[in-house]
Amino acid sequence: MLFKREVLEGIASGRIDRVFRVWAQPRVRAGSTQRTWAGIIVIDSVTPVTPEEITEQDAQRSGFQDRAALLTALSKSTKEGGYHRVMLHLGASDPRSELAGNADLTNQELADLKTTLDTIDTRSRRTPWTREVLRLIEEHPGLRAQDLAEHLNRDKLPFKADVRRLKALGLTQSLETGYRLSPRGQTLMTYLRSTPD
Repeated sequence: MLFKREVLEGIASGRIDRVFRVWAQPRVRAGSTQRTWAGIIVIDSVTPVTPEEITEQDAQRSGFQDRAALLTALSKSTKEGGYHRVMLHLGASDPRSELAGNADLTNQELADLKTTLDTIDTRSRRTPWTREVLRLIEEHPGLRAQDLAEHLNRDKLPFKADVRRLKALGLTQSLETGYRLSPRGQTLMTYLRSTPD
């Protein structure tokens, strides 16, 4: 499921504990989880509902001003299917977020990260790419993935897959649009600039 930033902020604060979706078949199930920048979202239940079963409390606990506003938003969906109430809560924080926020790295940790990047580049079927992508994100924070990929004459989806590999190392963070270097990534880039290959 996709979540708008304001919805994730509401889930993180506890203000939002449900969302509504138009689905022919549920896309998530109770007990499943989803990683987001706000943390790991846990799905508590998924229930088909009629418009009459949607309450004022549903609207307010899903981030809408009132029931009418929620029903209007749902009616504008271009998807076919019925309405579903998805109850959820914020579980554990995403370990990648904690990793990304740690900029206090020892020289050994930085050297190990450098070795990891070297290994990724060596095993790549293309030319080495890790530092090039990190530099590009550093120079263009918030730029769309499509535009970043075009800078490198690459397709968007493979480019995004590469950024996910860097994110798994805690080096980048996803924004509502585009990416930025994490504090950990910024520390590494400073180290790489001061360390000869």
